[in-house]
Amino acid sequence: MASSNSEIRDVMVLGGGLVGMTLAIGLARAGASVHVVDRDDPAAQTAEGFDGRASAISTASWNLFTHLGLAPLLEPKGCPIAAIAVNDGLKPGRIDFRPEPHEGSPNDSLGRMFANRELRLALFEIAAGEPNIAWHPASEVVARERGSFGVSATIADGRTLRARLMVGAEGRQSPTREEAGLNVARWEYRHRAIVAGLAHSRPHDNVAWEIFYPSGPFALLPMLDDEQGRHRSALVWTVAEDSAAAVLRMSDAAFLAEARERMGGVLGEVELASPRSSFPLGFHHTARIVAERLALVGDAAHGIHPIAGQGLNLGLRDAAALIECVSDGMRLGLDPGDGQVLARYERWRASDGLMVAMATDGLTRLFGIPGRTASLVRRLGMAGVQRFAPLKRWFMDEARGVSGKLPRLLEPV
Repeated sequence: MASSNSEIRDVMVLGGGLVGMTLAIGLARAGASVHVVDRDDPAAQTAEGFDGRASAISTASWNLFTHLGLAPLLEPKGCPIAAIAVNDGLKPGRIDFRPEPHEGSPNDSLGRMFANRELRLALFEIAAGEPNIAWHPASEVVARERGSFGVSATIADGRTLRARLMVGAEGRQSPTREEAGLNVARWEYRHRAIVAGLAHSRPHDNVAWEIFYPSGPFALLPMLDDEQGRHRSALVWTVAEDSAAAVLRMSDAAFLAEARERMGGVLGEVELASPRSSFPLGFHHTARIVAERLALVGDAAHGIHPIAGQGLNLGLRDAAALIECVSDGMRLGLDPGDGQVLARYERWRASDGLMVAMATDGLTRLFGIPGRTASLVRRLGMAGVQRFAPLKRWFMDEARGVSGKLPRLLEPV
């Protein structure tokens, strides 16, 4: 995976996280040569206990991983999501999203839950063995240049890497996006997500719970049993920013008592299975996701509330679309950074990115309205969705990521 300083590769991906590395692997498998530059150290990123976060991988995203050869590595590590239960503050009435069973159908589940660490390990293993990828980990970019004939990035050790297309995949605070002057609409929710692993006495039956409180959603996401056979779930508990420090300082016993009260005993007795961590929640969306020889993917383009677990899947749809646009263009003899290639990518992704961003923002605000009247209106609406099968099916297709015009890599294998 070594490359000389003078070598010009097809694409330079700045950011080697879950979306950036998936993009690099997909481009490499499509025949493109790729630089991946990431400031983080992969050994630290995959260390036990580095990051307690987990991600819901939708049906479409799983198809992408299958096409890219990740499925054999990931299959034993993921917990299927058989159903999603949505409830307003444990009050009577809820929506149960549960697909109709079809023998052998990939749509029998609503996705799979993975620890982010397991996703990273699989991506890094595939990338390390991919000859079309020149991977530059633990490398800080100190200068970027884009011009009519190519792009370059100079990293802190003095090397200058060159390519034909630059991709910003560094996440919400993307310096590549900021340097390009791409305008961002953003606001903070003044909320923070508290993340922890739980072990519990009752099986979760592969059900993900989304319980809404005025202070924010409280999500319980099914994970595989651990080596001791304990049932496990990932907790994502949204609290007000000014309450987060106090929640993190609670003793384990006090934290679990608060969590038990909010989950209504659905998982029985619970104990902590990982340290607690937190991250701030905000919204941002870029009106433009391309510029001269530049494309944005994932959180560099759009950051959304984790209310429906769609953030990573939205980024993976970006990656699949960009892979298709670049590979189709290259087959026609176009430069990967050609304006036609980038215009097609932007047209394809603009509506999906905005729709998901606004939907998650709207849900956050709708369920954040306090009071009995607001709760009654929400529960009446939920009862209507529960009874109207076509609407439920539409919501499930959206959650699976299988609606709209899909890139080839998101279609079933």
